Amino acid sequence: MVGRIIHTDEDIAEGAAWLAAREPRFGAVWAATGPWPLRRRDDGFEALRDAILGQQVSVAAANSIRAKLIGAGFGAAEAIAEAAEDDLRACGLSRQKVRYVQALARAGIDFDGLRALPDEEVIATLLPLPGIGRWTVEMYLIFALGRADVFAVDDLALAEAARILFDLPERPKRRAFDALAADWAPWRAVAARALWAYYAQCKQREGVAP
Repeated sequence: MVGRIIHTDEDIAEGAAWLAAREPRFGAVWAATGPWPLRRRDDGFEALRDAILGQQVSVAAANSIRAKLIGAGFGAAEAIAEAAEDDLRACGLSRQKVRYVQALARAGIDFDGLRALPDEEVIATLLPLPGIGRWTVEMYLIFALGRADVFAVDDLALAEAARILFDLPERPKRRAFDALAADWAPWRAVAARALWAYYAQCKQREGVAP
């Protein structure tokens, strides 16, 4: 079962109201940060390609590499699958990222079909690909597929925000964080947006860029 899909800001507001009724601290976050951003993007090969390009580099560097790839005619899966390694490296990709994007391009993933699969089946389909970790798949589920009940317990910003918001002695570890977030179902992806917004606000208060 796919479950609820987040399409609009109204869906975020609905989830926020549910969370605030369940846990008043989410209501306080909403009041302090304002509406939490939708951040939906198109699903498909390009979304995961860009996720790989963005690994361990700045946003500006990732955007530059992406622009070079597209400018050289290597934007689509078919073109990347058939490209020579040297041509892709000339666009700024490391040897490792060339392997990752070509593995993705050659995997034959039915991205349209993923829309109809439950979260765990999407994870099982994408996780075996080199360069695609669980966090990357969870971001794909949240922002590309719009799944309302996905959470990323390994995200450091979420863990730090939860530590501050819930006055925890330390950042919650995976198992503890998963247990904490279970209470926010079926709107865990909205809770994640809340914690990201709260983290950004906390960093700004400290004078540190988020």
